[in-house]
Amino acid sequence: MRILRHYVEFPASLRGGVVALGNFDGVHLGHQKVIGAAKSLAAARQVACGVMSFEPHPRELFDPRHESFRLTPFRIKARRIEALGLDFLLMQRFDREFASHTAEQFVLQVLVAGLGVSHVVVGYDYVFGRGRGGDVAFLRKMADLCGFGVTCIDPAMTADGAVYSSTRIREALVSGRPREAARLLGRNWEIEGRVEHGDARGRTIGFPTANIELAEYLHPATGVYAVMAGIDMGGSTDWRPGVANFGNRPTFDREDVLLEVHLFDFNGDLYGRHLRVGLVEYLRPERKFSGLPSLKRQIEEDCQAARQALATSAPDNEQGHDHRL
Repeated sequence: MRILRHYVEFPASLRGGVVALGNFDGVHLGHQKVIGAAKSLAAARQVACGVMSFEPHPRELFDPRHESFRLTPFRIKARRIEALGLDFLLMQRFDREFASHTAEQFVLQVLVAGLGVSHVVVGYDYVFGRGRGGDVAFLRKMADLCGFGVTCIDPAMTADGAVYSSTRIREALVSGRPREAARLLGRNWEIEGRVEHGDARGRTIGFPTANIELAEYLHPATGVYAVMAGIDMGGSTDWRPGVANFGNRPTFDREDVLLEVHLFDFNGDLYGRHLRVGLVEYLRPERKFSGLPSLKRQIEEDCQAARQALATSAPDNEQGHDHRL
């Protein structure tokens, strides 16, 4: 899959294709329905198929002081979209200049002159252009004038009638319900990053941890989780079960938030390695302990609870089960 950063000088080999439009934060099952429809149309017409999304997320440009909310930063979004088997991902840089495009200019300059689209696919609630001035009805009107097609995908819902939405996923994670988030995503929600050096207190009590800062990610509920952690091995990912704490470690009077991951039955060196951490089950809230002995006892209980939660959970399609549980 080719990753492009601007609609100007779009490759000739990709012009005339079918493009799915949207932010696609999370690349959840509803997003996958939109992208899947674009892929089917492109295959029938034997043309290129891709996604046009935006980086940074428009919300970050217009409200930079807002707390982190991203489900899938650039790296993860690109990997998830590539896994769907597309030809390209146009991750358009979203800045003040691009945001100034009216809905009409977006169609004429970006979709027609830039990408040369033959067909676009959008979700039912798609809006675009300066001040969110364009909607699906306007897009259809412009498409008729410009000679390309539009497919609008109705809301995708779970068996119990819940609409797949990034907002619902964020609410589930902030409320400590990672299983509900996974049901809407079609996989465990992941945090990934490079393992940083920490205080090494966990090692002194027999529970070494890999520490990851969340950076631009949404902050889930603070507390302890059963997790599946994937170690980047270069060409593959080695998935390991474990337990993690997300929070500011009140026992040690810290204020910065950190994800600390303890992998079961693992003795390797993870410093500097890239780690993907899938949240499987929320075990308990974070709390302050009287000292290291009481903290150690609780971690032992957390490890047992995490092993039980992982042993009874349905495997993520990518992560699978691990025999070391």
